[in-house]
Amino acid sequence: MSFPRPKKTGSEDELYEYAIGALARRMRSIAELKRLLRPRVESETEYGQTLVELVIRRLKDQGYLSDAKFAAAYSSFRRDNEKFGRRRVVTDLKAKGVHGEVIDKAVASVYDDVNEEKQAREFLRRKRMQKPKDRKQAARVFRQLVRAGFGSKTIFAILKKWDVDDETLSVLEAGFE
Repeated sequence: MSFPRPKKTGSEDELYEYAIGALARRMRSIAELKRLLRPRVESETEYGQTLVELVIRRLKDQGYLSDAKFAAAYSSFRRDNEKFGRRRVVTDLKAKGVHGEVIDKAVASVYDDVNEEKQAREFLRRKRMQKPKDRKQAARVFRQLVRAGFGSKTIFAILKKWDVDDETLSVLEAGFE
């Protein structure tokens, strides 16, 4: 089954209405919204590019679109609900096209008061991960925590408190580097 191509429009008002609808469904970064709008205009032409920029400018002026607010909300959501670490949030925001300085400010303000080890334990509890019984399970816990964006120092601290043997920890550490 193929999806129909988006209807092209030459009207700023139609494009604006579509953008408002997209923002009503969920919060988006400026880059994400531009990616959504480009297929709806003749993006090869200067007129189409200008139309997209006009709609983006209008949304910014009205306060509907702000990368700083998006990054702050996204970071706090991922911290509180998903229990992800700082690195994962930074990576996700970069993938969404948010500028590096905006990411640094937002993530720093959200994660400054967070105890990373406590956050990692909450993540493990959320994922129903138990104390590893063997090397294979220890490696699985390690990979989960790395993917969730936690630092190696925190991961090894948790594994040491779970009495994972030193040989396993050294193998994991060698694989991490």
